[in-house]
Amino acid sequence: MSTVEKIREIEAEMARTQRNKATSYHLGTLKAKLAKLKRELITPKGSGGGGDAVGFDVAKTGVARVGFIGFPSVGKSTLMSKLTGTHSEVGEYEFTTLTTVPGVVRYKGAKIQLLDLPGIIEGAKDGKGRGRQVIAVARTCSLIFLVLDVLKPMTHKHVIERELEGFGIRLNKAPPNIYFKRKEKGGINMTNTVPLTHLDLDQVKAVLSEYRIHNADVSFKCDATVDDFIDVVEGNRVYIPGIYILNKIDQISIEELDLVYKIPHAVPISAHHEWNFDELMEMMWEYLDLVRVYTKPKGQLPDYSEPVVLRRGHSSVEDFCNNIHKAILKQFSYALVWGSSVKHNPQKVGKEHILGDEDVVQVVKKV
Repeated sequence: MSTVEKIREIEAEMARTQRNKATSYHLGTLKAKLAKLKRELITPKGSGGGGDAVGFDVAKTGVARVGFIGFPSVGKSTLMSKLTGTHSEVGEYEFTTLTTVPGVVRYKGAKIQLLDLPGIIEGAKDGKGRGRQVIAVARTCSLIFLVLDVLKPMTHKHVIERELEGFGIRLNKAPPNIYFKRKEKGGINMTNTVPLTHLDLDQVKAVLSEYRIHNADVSFKCDATVDDFIDVVEGNRVYIPGIYILNKIDQISIEELDLVYKIPHAVPISAHHEWNFDELMEMMWEYLDLVRVYTKPKGQLPDYSEPVVLRRGHSSVEDFCNNIHKAILKQFSYALVWGSSVKHNPQKVGKEHILGDEDVVQVVKKV
């Protein structure tokens, strides 16, 4: 029996099983088995180090990577070429793009890599089409553009979300606040700082038993589900922001456009007419959560032409210095900062100081 057939068999059994206190242990075991089988699809045996992805992944450039995912013929290649000037074969037929086509867009001083990926189809996570290779590249992205046909957005949206979920990609979600650590003895010790309404100790034990873990400390700091807990145990999930790009708005009415705007994380555009690109780029910037920092040489005005662009969470003065040249820290004494991250302008700070967007920094070296 193939892995996909085993998955379908377990999913069918779960659908038949009533959900109540008496079946919670059994359902926890089934969900853990399901997660382990899906892991085999993410990292199939004998893949030889990812040979299947040859021609799909490309070298990273810029400060962030944005992947275009969508069904065939939704306008990904047209959008890519309009944003970057990169030529990607465009046609009115399916599977025009056969490999990853990279391009670069500059926005607010940041160099951002865009990847036009081949169209995916339902069953991609199970190996249909080029699904595995496409989604494997998507896992490396800082942001995913889900390009949808505005005439049938929800159908495509749900299918693509299901394919990405099956490949360990969690869109617009934060990692569950769960502490999990294996230990050598002492059994399963479970604590929670908030009420748990979706799972109990039996389910936790069932999941861990399936992974042959009999000694561990688990602490829930959020009202987690069994699926959240399995994600933490698996440890191979990626949490990526996503923007739903609803293309071809030139084909709908103003009233229909008002409904489109109510879809969370969505921006309507027309790639062909280049409508609403400004809103798309601003939303991309917001979701990438980048920070621009300007340099100021001693006795000179700040250089606003070429900002140092950092990811929020990795925007300390130390990160700033390393981005310019690692040798700077060897001579670092302190930094003077002007901007939103300080109370006084300028303010003397150390290398641990966290910088804000559009801060100005002057590094002072040791005498």
